[in-house]
Amino acid sequence: MDGRGVLAEVLGDPGLFARAVTGVPLRGYQVEVARAVLDSVLRGRGLTFAVMMSRQAGKNETSAQLEALLLVLFRECGGWLVKASPTFQPQTVHSLLRLEARLDNPYTRGLWTRERGCMVRLGQARALFLSAQAGASVVGATASILLEADEAQDIDEDKWEKDFRPMGAAGNVTTVLWGTAWTAHTLLARTAAALRRLEAEDGVRRVFTVPWRRVAAEVPAYRTYVEGEMARLGAGHPMIRTQYALEEVDAAAAMFPPGRRARMQGSHAAHVAPEPGARYALTVDVAGEASEGESAAGALGARDCTACTLFAVELGEAGEPLAGRPHYRVARRWWWRGVGQAELYARLAELVVAWGPRRIVVDATGLGAGVASFLGQRLGRRVVPVVFTAARKSQLGWGFLGICDTGRFADHAGDGSAAQEEFWRQVAAAECTLLPGPGRRLRWGVPAGRGHDDLLVSAALCTVLDEEGWGAGESYVIPAVDPLEEIDGAGLGG
Repeated sequence: MDGRGVLAEVLGDPGLFARAVTGVPLRGYQVEVARAVLDSVLRGRGLTFAVMMSRQAGKNETSAQLEALLLVLFRECGGWLVKASPTFQPQTVHSLLRLEARLDNPYTRGLWTRERGCMVRLGQARALFLSAQAGASVVGATASILLEADEAQDIDEDKWEKDFRPMGAAGNVTTVLWGTAWTAHTLLARTAAALRRLEAEDGVRRVFTVPWRRVAAEVPAYRTYVEGEMARLGAGHPMIRTQYALEEVDAAAAMFPPGRRARMQGSHAAHVAPEPGARYALTVDVAGEASEGESAAGALGARDCTACTLFAVELGEAGEPLAGRPHYRVARRWWWRGVGQAELYARLAELVVAWGPRRIVVDATGLGAGVASFLGQRLGRRVVPVVFTAARKSQLGWGFLGICDTGRFADHAGDGSAAQEEFWRQVAAAECTLLPGPGRRLRWGVPAGRGHDDLLVSAALCTVLDEEGWGAGESYVIPAVDPLEEIDGAGLGG
């Protein structure tokens, strides 16, 4: 075979191109996808593909290698490749940089250029990278070689159909939607469902799914990593199911179904007094003060309470899958309604003196900021303030699900207390919603009109403790003072 024949063979196969040109070989499942897309492009079939690969399986590498190959193939005749990402920074930028890295090979080095900040040109062929964020102006671009959507599960479907899909209409361009699973209502999920119906009709494969076990068959280290994540979060955690097993989950559902609630129930007795050797942590969800004329002993549904959860923190033993990871055993609960800040600080100070918690996690949102500040002035780094934003609460929700699903949260045995009964009522009533768009946001809590979630939020604050150190030799000396005297000294007395 002469030189032209060898070149034609290399440029006709993404696997050969990756090895011989870019020097970054593709795995078997990556080559399978790239070959199908390349065939559609070169034969003018105009197919649409949905490609779902588990997280860190090489989806972006597959896309970049395919883009580099197409730029080489079309460098003389010209054409446009258009790729949309949910955000410009970092996703669009990362796609640009990855393509440039693959073009920086001995055969195309120095022949390509970056134009206008978001375009890569090789000869007469160009790859244009655009943001699909709401408000991004992308009208006017045309895709004549390939049209792509990166992380398509995070791209608004209306934005795609209105602004991007028509870019390939004139040439019936081949289209690829890349991503991972999320809910059944995403652009990627809806597209895959429609493509599967076409597959059933004509037998042409358009949907490629590469769950983590398929990757692990070629990359043993990947198996070790994912199994570690499953041990950390639990095999049933939504992040494991969507990003690694590629299973769709309900967009809105009960946050604590029966199986999860069962894992949260412990058998240890509540602590009536500090137990020798126990490491304690206190988590506090702060409520507002009672309005004028409202009784602190009013009806349960009147308003939120300040809820406190005392945890006995235990570390997993050596040799266990979660060795060194904290286990949170509920030791006691307290809750108060309609308590002013001065009195609340006094009660919390009494708990600190009595139980000696090594960490006090405090909701520092709104009125809680004052309480967190007062405690911080006295107790220093033992106090961990948490300001609730949508992003922070989402993070806490994901973390708490992982703690529960791995058996690291355990309530004490039933003691007939009103606080424990209310906690489990809130757990049963809590719902969570997976929000569309980048960031994998989780909105969770007890829906309005169905009660409060103060005790649940207090429990979920144990997630913050995962970020703290729990060395066996760590200890604190707690001054034996009258908490009320400290309040007077701070100028907050009655």
